[in-house]
Amino acid sequence: MEPKVIQGGNFSDHRGTISYVNDFSFKDIERFYIISNSDANPIRAWQGHKLDAKNFYCLSGSFKIHFVKIDNWEKPSKDLVIETIFTSASDSKIIHIPAGYANAIESLESNSKLISFSTLPLSKVSEDDVRYDSNYWKIND
Repeated sequence: MEPKVIQGGNFSDHRGTISYVNDFSFKDIERFYIISNSDANPIRAWQGHKLDAKNFYCLSGSFKIHFVKIDNWEKPSKDLVIETIFTSASDSKIIHIPAGYANAIESLESNSKLISFSTLPLSKVSEDDVRYDSNYWKIND
């Protein structure tokens, strides 16, 4: 499976606005958490997931979601191509990153919040989570 954007939309009238992503299914979602990077460290990098698929939705502010397809979990190539998808609170879209990738979350504004829907139960995280140094792949070169 490849990373993809699941596009949603917004509906506004005199009562306010509803944001939605009707084509996103919660069938495999086990848990969620909200990411809010500090201003001093706006990039949270790199987290690899052998088993867990991530689904990101921007609640406030804006983010760049960077990701690489891992070729070797013990010693991945430093030459992997970094792909990036921009998202903001006004986008109303889910960014789906399947298992087999490492990601980096870069907040672009203060107080940005990103919700992450995960497919792996918390009890299995220790079997899945692989951390790499924050500079293993250079994001802003």
